[in-house]
Amino acid sequence: MISLLAFDSALKDAPGCALRPEGAAAMTPAISDARPPIAERVPGRIFLAGRAASLSAQVIAQVREDLFARRLRPGDFLGSEKDLAERFGTSRIVARDALRTLEALGVVAIRMGKGGGARIAQGNARLFAEALAIQLHLTQASAAEIMDAQRAIETLAAELAAENAQPADIARLKELLAAAERVMARDMDEYTCLSREFHIAVAEASHNRVLVAQLISLQHVAWPARNPTLTPRVARRVLDVHRELASLIEMRDAAGARRLMDEHVKMIRARRVTEQRERVKRECC
Repeated sequence: MISLLAFDSALKDAPGCALRPEGAAAMTPAISDARPPIAERVPGRIFLAGRAASLSAQVIAQVREDLFARRLRPGDFLGSEKDLAERFGTSRIVARDALRTLEALGVVAIRMGKGGGARIAQGNARLFAEALAIQLHLTQASAAEIMDAQRAIETLAAELAAENAQPADIARLKELLAAAERVMARDMDEYTCLSREFHIAVAEASHNRVLVAQLISLQHVAWPARNPTLTPRVARRVLDVHRELASLIEMRDAAGARRLMDEHVKMIRARRVTEQRERVKRECC
């Protein structure tokens, strides 16, 4: 998958293109049949001649600009590479390259064959989460930085979960707690996985997709697949905290849920920072 950093780097090659905040387009509703044809809403630009890569970046930048200006919305039909080449006054090679990049970024979905072409995608927050996780890893963000951000996200998520959780959300939390209880004595790796899923389930119960995407991206970087330092005593304490947190969410105690999650993530932060410090010592000595 092409990273968001690479995407922004490509956009910098496009003249006059100012970067805008990410995420606005992903929250827009699907288009209605009453909207005018896309050619009327999104007229093509005739780009200056230059390298194919630069021209492709300009097409990508224009599509991105139209998304944030809401001239393009999920489900809109961009057309085939031939249509795009004609609209922007470029070659089909340039249009094909732009469409491939937009598809890799999750901006468009492409259907091959007769009647096919590119449509603006419906949006997938997990693509953003994975791309952000890759960049956090490449920039070597520290465990302290990751966990401080996770603390901010998870405390708010717990508070909103207590306000917004639906019966299905509460049932999911209880299901994960029961599964963790069953495996705790025999499979710590599975227990670690279930603990991670519990934290994601709390965020999902907040019904805030932005918080969920951010938490998933941080967990890609910070949450271990295996936790060799996890002892049965610590696992029991963690499960007890998770049970209390689920109860607070079910009782609609937003302040209590936020406070408990804050204390819980601070404990996790201390463990992650210590583990990273010890790992660095082993690698350098």
